[in-house]
Amino acid sequence: MQRHSTTSPLLSLPGAVAAEGTDEGVAAHYGDLFREQRALANGTGLVDLSHRGVVTVTGDDRLSWLHLLLTQHVSELPAGQATEALILSAHGHIEHALYLVDDGETVWAHVEPGTQEALIGYLESMKFFYRVEVADRTEEFAVVHLPAGSIAQAPDGVVVRETAHGRDLFLPRADLESYAAANGPAAGILAYEALRIESHRPRVGFETDHRTIPHELGWIGSAVHLEKGCYRGQETVARVHNLGKPPRRLVFLHLDGSEVHLPGHGTPIRLAAEGAEGRQLGFVTTSARHHELGPIALALVKRNVPLDAELLAGDTAAAQELVVEP
Repeated sequence: MQRHSTTSPLLSLPGAVAAEGTDEGVAAHYGDLFREQRALANGTGLVDLSHRGVVTVTGDDRLSWLHLLLTQHVSELPAGQATEALILSAHGHIEHALYLVDDGETVWAHVEPGTQEALIGYLESMKFFYRVEVADRTEEFAVVHLPAGSIAQAPDGVVVRETAHGRDLFLPRADLESYAAANGPAAGILAYEALRIESHRPRVGFETDHRTIPHELGWIGSAVHLEKGCYRGQETVARVHNLGKPPRRLVFLHLDGSEVHLPGHGTPIRLAAEGAEGRQLGFVTTSARHHELGPIALALVKRNVPLDAELLAGDTAAAQELVVEP
């Protein structure tokens, strides 16, 4: 995966503990996970997402061109309106998720860390005669998240992507440290992830594997527009929506709080009645410790798992909450 040449300057803040894996390069937390979660839930502080890839598309044809490639209807996207979109394989499997906004001249998108090179490679291969320019702006711009309810101001000229969950700022990377000092306290990626899990929002590379289709994660509507065609993988989306059901579904799990360790990504899901040697029915995608709910997780399970079934995540008891209808 492509990485920045430097880590975030916010890792020098007091108490900062570096994240590992996909989120390497920013802080996992700054010494008090639950305090950081509560601050975000109360609309204060910010999250350093400067490890995420930043991609821009400019040119007169940018929206009409992206409309042909993305799962979302963007040909008439109003300036300043945030949306999200997917790029699928020819078989309808999820490859990329783009969190984007158009500022009237440029489409700005942030994507999973290290995926921007592959994304740009695909976009460049589809340019043909369209008047568009695609650029990797990751070295120049850092994504900063302000939680819903935050009264912090975006600096003049900074592109903002505003959603129900908060605002994403495409901040000049050189300004990251000074902006955080003026608008903190900073919260780590673990606090951000806990609130993401609570709100059932999937993430590529966590809730997805090589065969995940959008219907399984509840991305129909929010990231996939059913009344447009043309894009790669559209046939699978239409067929599953009109004629069938997805093979799996996303669920939210309340985990047994007496366990010391959280079940990690890939931990098998089984029926509690069948015990730890029972049939595997799915796997944990992401887990976290929530400041109010305790240990929680998202998981991908077979569609026919009963909605009221008590589950085991590894050896941890888990009660499921509906996210995607079976």
